[in-house]
Amino acid sequence: MKIHEYQGKDILKKFNVPVPKGKVAFSADEAVQAASEIGGNVWVVKAQIHAGGRGKGGGVKVARSLDEVRQIAGQILGMTLVTHQTGAEGKMVKRLLIEQGVNIARELYVGVTLDRVTSQNVIMVSTDGGVEIEKVAAETPEKILKEFVDPGVGFQGFQARRLAFGLGLSGVALRNGIRFLTALYKAYENMDCSLAEINPLVVTAEGDVLALDAKINFDDNALFRHQEVISLRDLDEEDPLEVEASKSNLNYIKLDGNVGCMVNGAGLAMSTMDIIKLAGGEPANFLDVGGGASAETVEAGFKIILADKHVKAVLINIFGGIVRCDRVATGVVEAANKVHVSIPVVVRLAGTNADLAGEILRNSGLNFLVASSLKEAAEKVTQAIRS
Repeated sequence: MKIHEYQGKDILKKFNVPVPKGKVAFSADEAVQAASEIGGNVWVVKAQIHAGGRGKGGGVKVARSLDEVRQIAGQILGMTLVTHQTGAEGKMVKRLLIEQGVNIARELYVGVTLDRVTSQNVIMVSTDGGVEIEKVAAETPEKILKEFVDPGVGFQGFQARRLAFGLGLSGVALRNGIRFLTALYKAYENMDCSLAEINPLVVTAEGDVLALDAKINFDDNALFRHQEVISLRDLDEEDPLEVEASKSNLNYIKLDGNVGCMVNGAGLAMSTMDIIKLAGGEPANFLDVGGGASAETVEAGFKIILADKHVKAVLINIFGGIVRCDRVATGVVEAANKVHVSIPVVVRLAGTNADLAGEILRNSGLNFLVASSLKEAAEKVTQAIRS
């Protein structure tokens, strides 16, 4: 689950992570009021969307008067902001963060996430702040320093010092940097985050170390421990089909292809997408209906796939282990009868009650293309689109 920058900073403040003074605003009048309450004579007006690269897209601007705050806020609010992460369609800006201007001396990077190779959390820092970390990793990987956290002992003081020294901090900035890294990791761990990225992490001329930006993502599987976080979800920033899928507890991610996929099990879903690619097709989504899928769940998943206008054919690939194939077939037939299906549907069912499922599909009166193997299913669905 993702949240906005201002929401992430509110959480960071609770763990004593230093951030600039800031307030959220939903109108130009609120923006001016926020700037007045923050004080000073320089403010930053920042678009709040779930995407990076806002500055390059014109979504982050500096104001040096209250009139300028009003003018910039009016320009950004309601605009469709296009960045390298939003895609060509962009995102409409509906809220702003008004923040105090700071006297930046250096821009750095720090991020905390899970390293799946070592099964440990990793803290990464770099002297190249304000730049996409993927670009740094590709072009100058030696500038990324890492510390892996043993879950048995936690993030240690010597690790924070080593990272701070690696960033070239000294004096007051060194002490503040160590405190910052320690507090950031505490926030990440206590809030069950999947990512806590500060880019840029700034050092001011006075030696303060501040989170000038904050990207905080949460592990969905741990949200039951953080009801206050669930309330921060902004459905306007999520794909409508993904929102609809979450209502039925479906694991759905929209992709850019034209072959709709409905599979049970994440591993099988990934394999299905791979073999579609090998057959010359492009998956339109990742959809895992789960091991214990019911007819209702399958029906909901089928409707969501068909609601994507880019889908030109559907591949249903179910292995009947926990879930019975006849139950899946019943759900598919019920969904197809309720939703007008004008595109080819390829079905491959194997496992428990697969023969019964085949009978249900054949007797449905619907024109399903049945495949016996995954390879055959992928070839049939791509051929159906071409023809």
